[in-house]
Amino acid sequence: MPVFYGWVIVAVAFVTMGVGVNARTAFSLLFPPILDEFGWERGVTAGAFSFGFLVTAALTPALGRLMDRRGPRVVMELGVGLVGAGLLLATLVRQPWHLYATLGVLVGGGSICLSYTGQALFLPNWFVRRRGLAMSLAFSGVGVGSIILLPWVETLIQRAGWRTACWTLGILVLVLLAPLNLLLYRRPQDLGLEPDGDRASHDAVTGRRTSNVVDPAWAAVDWTLARASRTAPFWWMMLGFFCALFAWYAVQVHQTKYLVEIGFSPTVAAWALGFVSLAGIPGQIGLGHLSDRIGREWVWTAGSLGFALCYVSLLLLGHAPTPGLLYLMVASQGMLGYGLTSVIGAIPAEIFEGRHYGTIFGTLMLAAIAGGAAGPWVTGALHDATGSYTLAFWLAIGSSALSALAIWLAAPRKVRAVAGRIRRLE
Repeated sequence: MPVFYGWVIVAVAFVTMGVGVNARTAFSLLFPPILDEFGWERGVTAGAFSFGFLVTAALTPALGRLMDRRGPRVVMELGVGLVGAGLLLATLVRQPWHLYATLGVLVGGGSICLSYTGQALFLPNWFVRRRGLAMSLAFSGVGVGSIILLPWVETLIQRAGWRTACWTLGILVLVLLAPLNLLLYRRPQDLGLEPDGDRASHDAVTGRRTSNVVDPAWAAVDWTLARASRTAPFWWMMLGFFCALFAWYAVQVHQTKYLVEIGFSPTVAAWALGFVSLAGIPGQIGLGHLSDRIGREWVWTAGSLGFALCYVSLLLLGHAPTPGLLYLMVASQGMLGYGLTSVIGAIPAEIFEGRHYGTIFGTLMLAAIAGGAAGPWVTGALHDATGSYTLAFWLAIGSSALSALAIWLAAPRKVRAVAGRIRRLE
């Protein structure tokens, strides 16, 4: 039972992310029928999704503090209530501001509780030896959910209209996720356990008690946000997270348009975007497990390399739009790039583990959200100024390289070693 319960937490996170994150993503499916019905300007209508993104940025630090004080049950159930209410109330939309309030504020703001940020605020507490694997399995729920949930929502829209789809999805969120997240606890210590479900951490071969702490003086500090923000690793992580999400969202938003412009059909371009998420499932799990063996920095570097290769492939596709380069772009972005999510919570947990980790991580995620917001805008602005994506894509390649360098300089390996490196340190 002790070992089993940690994986129950992972399973709950898997389902929660599969439904909760894709409830927000479903906006892209609701967008066309809403435009058709009301005839609003595209910018005004799409702005509801962007506004929700800004709301998540404003809520993230407070979310970390709430997690530290009240735990994951309160945070997750808050997210479930907001997302469910937003989807149900969206059926009453008549004016643009109604859309901003429902699918923007409620669904967008609530989904941050259920998504990568919310889960990464407490999941690292449950695992040490298998931290990367556990988080990558939980986060892979987004990819699996997109394959199952989004086609189902599109079918509902086609058969019964977008309001019925919203209502049905809202009921699913409330009925499935509300009771499921009552199983959550903040830390294994709340059940009298240690991370990984052990009563104590021991070497599997020798039976000796082991520790993954490399720098005892650093690990002994009661890290608050104020103390953390006065250290170099904190700011290196801020830079690393900003640059990584800059590259991630720049390609996610612009690649479909770019592929159509260089000669691919809209169907193939849409296929490429969908298969990136599909390729991300084994990529996240494999790289998460690998991070427990070789270290978080190496896996972050592999993810950054994936996005760099993705952009190089896109640049080459502009000169030779061949299937082989398209497959390389999809594989490098999904199987390598998406692996960043498997360690984005583990990296700060290794450095600033403690009572205030949620507050610290929530603040670090401000940089990630800022990068995610800046990437698409800067890429679009550079295209408008130059008439080409070339400069923007090279900027994203440089951003990926800088992100990898920043995480090496943050150096989580110098505070806590991953399981695969513990024995060689003894």
